[in-house]
Amino acid sequence: MKRKEFIIGAAAGLLVAVVATAGGLIRWPGMDGSLLSVNGPITPSAGAPGAAFGPPPGAPVSFADIFTQVAPAVVQIDVRTRVPRRAETFQIPGLPFQFEGPQGEGQSPEGETTLGAGSGFFISEDGYIVTNNHVIANAEEITVRLADNRVLPARLVGRDESTDLAVIKVDGGRFPYVSFEGSAEPRVGDWVIAVGNPFGLGGTATAGIVSAKSRDLQDVSSNYVDYIQIDAAINRGNSGGPTFDIYGRVIGVNTAIFSPTGGSIGIGFAIPANTAKTITDRLMRGEQIERGYLGVTIGDLEPYREAMGVDRQQNGALIIDVTPGGPAARGGVRPGDIVVQLNEQPVVNSTDLTRKVGAAAVNDTLEVVVLRGDRRLVARVQAAKRPSQSELDAQQAPSRRPVPEASPGQALAGLTLAPMTPELRAKYDIPAGVNGVVVVAEARIGQSRFVPGVVILQAGVRPVRSIADIQAEIARARAAGSEQFFLLAWSPDGNGPVLLDVPPQAAAQPRARAPATKQ
Repeated sequence: MKRKEFIIGAAAGLLVAVVATAGGLIRWPGMDGSLLSVNGPITPSAGAPGAAFGPPPGAPVSFADIFTQVAPAVVQIDVRTRVPRRAETFQIPGLPFQFEGPQGEGQSPEGETTLGAGSGFFISEDGYIVTNNHVIANAEEITVRLADNRVLPARLVGRDESTDLAVIKVDGGRFPYVSFEGSAEPRVGDWVIAVGNPFGLGGTATAGIVSAKSRDLQDVSSNYVDYIQIDAAINRGNSGGPTFDIYGRVIGVNTAIFSPTGGSIGIGFAIPANTAKTITDRLMRGEQIERGYLGVTIGDLEPYREAMGVDRQQNGALIIDVTPGGPAARGGVRPGDIVVQLNEQPVVNSTDLTRKVGAAAVNDTLEVVVLRGDRRLVARVQAAKRPSQSELDAQQAPSRRPVPEASPGQALAGLTLAPMTPELRAKYDIPAGVNGVVVVAEARIGQSRFVPGVVILQAGVRPVRSIADIQAEIARARAAGSEQFFLLAWSPDGNGPVLLDVPPQAAAQPRARAPATKQ
């Protein structure tokens, strides 16, 4: 299942930091002899597991004791990654990777090598380390620098793109490790301390509070993660490091920051411990993380509810597109359907539907209840295995096509429209299964761009077969006092929901009076 939505802002913390000093000797602050001798499990020094989050005596006068206690379990992760040769630099917003080695002539046809770094932490005495998937994604070589400056090679155990979690392992034993807090949950306002490797500087501690919970980052990872927001400083390179409470218990995995500059502005995000523990335990057991899949693109109902004329009390998820030949298509689900129930459980929104489907086992039969116009229908869909996030992203990659030639049509609400004909279907290469009214001239309306060949599939909650269907929906929206009306449009890159302003009603023209005649 995929979600079509826009990412707002720059989440630079989702990037692997470039480390100019990678490979050099990095001395961790505060690493004295008392820390280097720590082995085995690290037991919280205060507060029983599950106890209420309250400061021990003296907090928050200093976080030094907490840092001394937990820092030996936190590591720096250095990665060597190969970047395709197609460009001089591999540009990710806010972060250009710097190439290692000669440029130009003599370059490897496989691409150039880059160095990056992140953070991680031991969760077992025998060398298992948790980090972020984006820290080690596509890495050809992974090394781990411990708090005592030992450098060990690491291997990938498993990773999960959808939650941005990964587990790596180093050989050896008697490593200091920390544990996820599984019983008590932090509250908004509770103290936290983040430890990691910002900008390749090594073990760095920052402190703050839990600023919010259940945050949605407006990207695919939020389909399966309700993030903890913290104001402890997190910067590039902190990714994969732990967030501790004041007892030294891991309550989250630092993953992202919101920042227009690439540096910390006090808005950071961590994967909660309960989510991280569930996924990493499975990865350590050698399991692959499989999730159920419907083969639909979905969106929240809320932005379009009023324009569609859907009751305010009705929750659900809007089906924007259906993958041809996928499970939902075979089960009879159509674009424009509103999913209101799955296996007798109500569906609140698109995230809720994604998680419910993701929790299903491959080949499970799912009972999907949808609203289609005025009807309530039941579709039975056999769940498939969800493709990897990179495969889903590739399916949604927009194509670059020249703007097709315009054709004559009828003006309506800023669009130029024409009924579907065999000639228009052939001219704009519209698939046989796509039916509706064709946009025949380019138009820009607000943030939406229509090009010739786009097909209006649905107006409001009803399919479109003629221009009159769109006119009828405009009239319905006008009568309901709505300022906008809803369209679902097809393009070669997939379907998209659109809100357009209800056009002003044309003034009635006076009828011509018949000439008087004598009787």
